[in-house]
Amino acid sequence: MHIRFLGAAQTVTGSQHLIEVNGHKLMLDCGLYQGKRKESLELNRNFQFPVNELDAVILSHAHIDHSGNLPNLIKNGYRGPVHAQRATAHLTRIMLEDAGHIQEENAKYMNRRRIKTGEPLIEPIYTAEDAAQAGRQLVEQDYDEAFEVVPGVQATLVEAGHILGSTAVILDIEESGRKQRLWFSGDVGRSELPIVRDPVLPMDADALLMESTYGDRIHPSTNQARDQLQAIVSDTLGKGGKVIIPAFAVGRTQEIVYALHQLADKGDIPQVPVFVDSPLAVNVSDIFRAHPECFDAETVKFLETDKHREALGFDMLKYVRSVEESKALNERKEPMVIISASGMLEVGRVLHHLKNNVDDPKSIVLIVSWMAPHTLGRRLVEGQTQIKIFGEVYDRKIRVGHIEGFSAHADQQGLKDYALATKGTVKKVFLVHGEAGPAEMLRGQLASAGMTDVHYPAWGSRAEI
Repeated sequence: MHIRFLGAAQTVTGSQHLIEVNGHKLMLDCGLYQGKRKESLELNRNFQFPVNELDAVILSHAHIDHSGNLPNLIKNGYRGPVHAQRATAHLTRIMLEDAGHIQEENAKYMNRRRIKTGEPLIEPIYTAEDAAQAGRQLVEQDYDEAFEVVPGVQATLVEAGHILGSTAVILDIEESGRKQRLWFSGDVGRSELPIVRDPVLPMDADALLMESTYGDRIHPSTNQARDQLQAIVSDTLGKGGKVIIPAFAVGRTQEIVYALHQLADKGDIPQVPVFVDSPLAVNVSDIFRAHPECFDAETVKFLETDKHREALGFDMLKYVRSVEESKALNERKEPMVIISASGMLEVGRVLHHLKNNVDDPKSIVLIVSWMAPHTLGRRLVEGQTQIKIFGEVYDRKIRVGHIEGFSAHADQQGLKDYALATKGTVKKVFLVHGEAGPAEMLRGQLASAGMTDVHYPAWGSRAEI
């Protein structure tokens, strides 16, 4: 058996891992790479293997850096199954169609200017229709139920604790009379994360393929993050400003809404409107409501006692669907909170809100997620005061805040505990989905704990298991 690391290798985004076993090929995840636009387009458009030779795909979860290049895979001729946990499949369908629509709309928007300047026109990587076809190839699977992926390979999806429906993927493999288990972590969640259940630790693994995003740090607790959110929101609204929160439509938006709900119920933030301005996030929240079986005990208890009987709804909250409603928010000058996608400020309605408030020092852009290198979100975190929005340069006067404790990824201790759960059986560990600094620090921590066969594979490299 061989693994080829074709994405999220020595970087965080674009998860793609190609398994070759028993003369068949299956891929774990098919994510979009996010970074410099020219480089991203090149990497995302072109697959590094013959697509027609691929037999199966398994998704760990619905985030775009794990699922977002599926429509391009289908567009290039893949006609096989895409296995995913049921909630993941529901989320992925709407996320991919939204991604295709956004790519089409952004291309139109940018091309209006390019036509005037004579620059080459932009083509979307895929369209909403390509995405719809990808959705039709999703095969829904239950947690903890084994299924055959290709001959000799049984897969089981177990809770990863990252977002709704997120999974680790267990591959029990028989090849040439030899049996072994490969455990792919997907994105490892945190045991204290609200809404979703805690991650299942790996067991009996011979090889471990795991993320390393935060291998260099310990997160503040979720309670600390909520306290920071309360302080920043109260301070900004008290000054008469707007709080603009770029948030991933799946996971982070619901987590922030849940936190604001709790703060509002306690009277810890001012009574001002809170808008979720993302059609995708609105639809995702509906899917969250449809899958209470994925909720943790804390959320179930909250639902039983809350006056709204609703985790993602409260008196001050309004979900915005139409473009007209979204545009109207920029005509309003009173204090408010706007939660909008995309999480890294690369596409979506949040860019329009930033553009319309970029010169307001009373307002704040509140970063609550990890930002990939070369994205606008990362530039804001780094403190840049001249930024580009839709290709135009602006002097930034709006303030920037940053809260790290809302991360849905395990920190160094959580990742260390995850890996050490396999210490008695594992022969090789491969660290992916992480930049060099965090991955190397985690590798050092594991070496100190007696796990020495730990690798940090390069993009495009191949390993034998």
